[in-house]
Amino acid sequence: MKHSQAEHAAPEPVDSGAGLEVRAEAEAEIEVEAGIELSGGVRQVRKQRTRQALLDAALELLEQQSLSSLGLREVTRAAGIAPAAFYRHFPDMATLGVALVEASFGSLRAMVREIRAQGGDVDDVIGRSVDVIAQHVHEQPAHFRFLARERHGGVAAVRVAIAAELDGFVRDLVEDLSAQPESAGWSATEVRVLAELYVNHTMLTATAILEATTGEPRLGVDPGSGVDATSSRAGAEVRAGADSAARYEERVILNAARMQLRLISLGRRHWLEERPAIEEQDRE
Repeated sequence: MKHSQAEHAAPEPVDSGAGLEVRAEAEAEIEVEAGIELSGGVRQVRKQRTRQALLDAALELLEQQSLSSLGLREVTRAAGIAPAAFYRHFPDMATLGVALVEASFGSLRAMVREIRAQGGDVDDVIGRSVDVIAQHVHEQPAHFRFLARERHGGVAAVRVAIAAELDGFVRDLVEDLSAQPESAGWSATEVRVLAELYVNHTMLTATAILEATTGEPRLGVDPGSGVDATSSRAGAEVRAGADSAARYEERVILNAARMQLRLISLGRRHWLEERPAIEEQDRE
């Protein structure tokens, strides 16, 4: 039996939870009436596809706004599904935000672990780390924009999720740093502070790269030296066009990031010999 489009059109959702459940059940009944017989595997694939459509739609909408201002109906409209169907995948927008956090950190964690596994001297690790950060920002700019905005945003569950993911990076790094000879004599607290410093540096570098791809370049900065300059050559490079300016700005950021990491590494090597004087100052 064929049904008209009007008959299949779902009614406008109501605000009550009961009304949303009725809407979801009605959609399921339409599938049965239309003769749609789905196996468990097909149904699961279809469910995952819809879930991913919701995540993709939300991430795209979040390019221009924060999660706290994003409405459920905006997301479902962009994903092309009925509002009530949202609740088959997420109980609320905050849970969707947490899922975005997990997706955003997933690929970055895999790349960072690859760097950790390769090992090498300090300069090699620094170079690979900075390159990986830049690569990931270019491959997943929407994910990093979301993390940068929501790390201190208005949705508590998302802030907690981001903090937990970053803490996972810190714990992994603590394990690596503790096994290195340079950490002999360091307390657990000192190693963790060092790990936090590295992770915070990573996030700041990623955010700076992201801003360089969409914002105005920092005029008068020489990418070769990492210090202020006003040479005609530097000015010409900056004015060469939007793409050229963005590449210029990124070189500035990457060179500064490498220098900062080397300074951290240098401070680490001299920490133990300087620690008594620092502790004496803290007691005063």
